[in-house]
Amino acid sequence: MKKLTLCLTALICFLITSCKKDNAGGPTINPPTTSDATFAKNFGNTANRDFIGQVIDATHNPIPGVNVKIGSSTAQTDANGIFSIKNASVYEQFAFITATKTGYLNGSRALVPTTGTNNVKIMLLSATVTTTVNTGTTSTASLANGTKITFDGAFKTETGTSYTGAVSVIVNHLDPADANLASKMPGMLFAKSTNGDPKLLETYGMVNVELRGSAGEKLQPSNTAQIEFPITASQQGNAPATIPLWHFDETLGYWKEEGSATKTGNKYIGSVKHFSWWNVDALLDYVNLNLKIVDGSGNPLSNVSTAIVRGNYTTNPGYTNANGEVSGPVPKNETLTLNIINDCGTVVSSQTIGPFATNTTLPNIVANIPAAQTTLVSGLLKKCDNSNVTSGYVSVNYNGRTYLTSVSNGNFSIRLLTCSATSFTLIGQDLDNNKNTGTTTYTLAYPSLNVGSLLACNTSTESISYQIDNMAPKALYANISAIVTGNGFQIDANTPGQNDQITIIGNPITPGSYSSTSSSYQLAGIGLTSVLGSTISQQNITFVLTNVGAVGQYIDISFSGTYTEMVMLGGSMQASPIPRTISGTAHVIRDN
Repeated sequence: MKKLTLCLTALICFLITSCKKDNAGGPTINPPTTSDATFAKNFGNTANRDFIGQVIDATHNPIPGVNVKIGSSTAQTDANGIFSIKNASVYEQFAFITATKTGYLNGSRALVPTTGTNNVKIMLLSATVTTTVNTGTTSTASLANGTKITFDGAFKTETGTSYTGAVSVIVNHLDPADANLASKMPGMLFAKSTNGDPKLLETYGMVNVELRGSAGEKLQPSNTAQIEFPITASQQGNAPATIPLWHFDETLGYWKEEGSATKTGNKYIGSVKHFSWWNVDALLDYVNLNLKIVDGSGNPLSNVSTAIVRGNYTTNPGYTNANGEVSGPVPKNETLTLNIINDCGTVVSSQTIGPFATNTTLPNIVANIPAAQTTLVSGLLKKCDNSNVTSGYVSVNYNGRTYLTSVSNGNFSIRLLTCSATSFTLIGQDLDNNKNTGTTTYTLAYPSLNVGSLLACNTSTESISYQIDNMAPKALYANISAIVTGNGFQIDANTPGQNDQITIIGNPITPGSYSSTSSSYQLAGIGLTSVLGSTISQQNITFVLTNVGAVGQYIDISFSGTYTEMVMLGGSMQASPIPRTISGTAHVIRDN
């Protein structure tokens, strides 16, 4: 069975065109090579487009304080990990968004921008050091899945100066079977071949390697290094003997062909002269497919997860836009299956499409989804002076997934394809005044729910959010303290009159990854999940501390793992211990 990773979404896939347009006045090509400037003509002319998006970590928690850049426009994510940029200068058929924050690998997304508001999601990976090697000797860095990097011992700085000393190595591998591949990978599966042609890629795996010197400076190998890419089990039978190597250009936003790798056993092995993201990919004949998905009444289904099934392989999902539209490249001359998936991961509608010999726009696809599984959430977002918000957004969190929509003169609506969860949380943001509504929980109603007028008057600039099991996420914006004592810290937050509370303690305060089972990091208290009261024990939680600022600046930490809840009454345990999962993030101001 051949493994194929496809994107079917107007928001993350590039629709390759042979039309060449004048690109005068377009975004700067850096480095300004003739080859790259010529290649940029594939993207069309420049245009101004609007973007809204969320940056999350590997546990799906929002990351505040991320620097986001689109062309020359910049923004920073808020306490919910959300950013908004209007009138960014991009290409008609290519926009490149970067997201950076200390403690994480640089993240990015490339997409075909629409004339409406473009919705973006970027998952940042932690820049945790994998191992440390030394110059002057052959050494390796490896992961448990078989990823391996072999160094000859010679390293240099980015300016070409020879480096001597310890080298911190950060290694990350992305498996094509990863359900979050489209959010984690840089750019998208679009590339420039050695002859300068635009290509659609079929990935067999990606590896990122970053090297740091003792002073934190970036390093590169002086000569070459060897990378071993594990081939996922479903691809091994059809993996070609040799395959092109592609590296990601973090300035231009697309992959470039450079060298090749050879299949040896269940791995691809190749040599590289520098490090960034490296990708082993084959090419595929394709056509562009445009769809619009509607319900039985003809209403567009927005934010719907879709997947194309090719043989026994299901692609990574894409999501429809506000008009129910989804577009992208699909295999040419093959019979395919289109699946629509709810937020519980269940296929709720399925139908056969294709084969397609040429670029195709299909008639509306009617999803046979019961009315009791869709609901339209709407309302009016107002400023503190009771006027309508003219620049803002509404974020709905349902069953662990975030839905975003911009407001239009205060009005907003989001259609949810529901499953087992019966409630959701909502927060509205007034971007002009940097005020929000706070987070409110609502019970689902069908076929629609109007939440009425919401006032954005909350001025909080710090937050702690967490989710226990599949319960509704909790977000705390007030009554937060963050105290540093010596080499340790303690963060406390609570909502008076409610069981929304949490305490995080840690030592040391050096950014890094820590485990509650092997270091002085723990959750000392969590909002009670029982009406009787409870305590927590047997923690197995990973904490990633990314920043401890000076007094008045931010402490940023994320956490995820398991613990046991002990239900108590009068100091005695009343029931069997309850295993729990928890994940969360804190973006809080240091008080001392």
